[in-house]
Amino acid sequence: MRVIIARSRPIFSMNAYADGLVTGLKAIRPEWEIIEVTPNHLDGKSRSWASGLWSYYERYWNYPRTVAKQQADIFHIIDQSYGHLAYFLKRAGTVIVTCHDLVHYIYPENLYDQSRLPLVSMAAWKFAVRGMQRADHIVTISSNTAKDVVQILNTELKRITVIYNAVGSLFRPLPQQEVEVFRQQHRISPETLCLLNVGVDHPRKNIFTVLRVLEKLQNRGLAFHLWKAGSDFTDDEKTFLLTHGLQHSVTYLGQPDDRTLVQIYNAADVLLAPSLYEGFGMTVLEAMACGTPVITSNVSSLPEVAGDAAILVDPMDVQAIVKALCHLQNHPAYREELRNKGLARAKLFTWEMIAEQVAKVYEKVTG
Repeated sequence: MRVIIARSRPIFSMNAYADGLVTGLKAIRPEWEIIEVTPNHLDGKSRSWASGLWSYYERYWNYPRTVAKQQADIFHIIDQSYGHLAYFLKRAGTVIVTCHDLVHYIYPENLYDQSRLPLVSMAAWKFAVRGMQRADHIVTISSNTAKDVVQILNTELKRITVIYNAVGSLFRPLPQQEVEVFRQQHRISPETLCLLNVGVDHPRKNIFTVLRVLEKLQNRGLAFHLWKAGSDFTDDEKTFLLTHGLQHSVTYLGQPDDRTLVQIYNAADVLLAPSLYEGFGMTVLEAMACGTPVITSNVSSLPEVAGDAAILVDPMDVQAIVKALCHLQNHPAYREELRNKGLARAKLFTWEMIAEQVAKVYEKVTG
């Protein structure tokens, strides 16, 4: 079988999905021919009108025509925001699209905050994701996302297969000595409860709730520190930290590469991820794979990912989160139990297992 993997522009999460899927497919179906096609892209730093127009031309006209020139049994579009490729591929072969989320329908401010022309960007994005309706089959990375596709895009459930995301083998427990050295380098004492939040600064990530949790912990006199990786705190969040005297209790660690991120997960005592909406929730799975206990939300896809291996809370209930943290801090045996459950659950999400499920979808839709 000849499979074209139509990649999206370089985004960390989409790169991780495409890389993992391709590696997995090559491992489990070595006789198949797996071809990757990638769009041309600028470095993303230019804000000129010319670069913006070129970006639209490349994304919505040139790249689709490039993909359509390929010959294959399967065309797999790995990002729903490139679903418009399906308009061009209907006569070229069988089309599969992976939908990670429909977050811009649910939280449109995410897109508006990133765009110079919000209405144009939203219209273009909706045009792209509606292209999934032309696909022969849709893969969603959670049942929650499948529900959104059915309700928002009026798609039949029988055209959707839920296949979860996976975590790379790089995410694993590290030797205790290496973890201790990393904490010492960042001046985190053994007695300090080190919290971690990883991700972007979208409102749905609910960072203000995390900061309110810190305020409560400070009032209780608990020794704690928060690491933030990914996007920096917003100006409003920094003002909150200063106003409540929390600025010395947090550290922004930038956007670390995978190897450094593994060290960060291992060195943290708890991943605190009270997101309001996730298509999957990769940080939860990455933390579990590193043996880090997780406190996350009881909404959207997060309960699917976490199972019984994390503490699930109402993401807006500050007191419940504080109570969970204090319980973890005061009960080492429970913390160890949660660590072991997380490690066991993460082993259910490997790229070979996910690729096998995707391959069966390919085989099914091609008869």
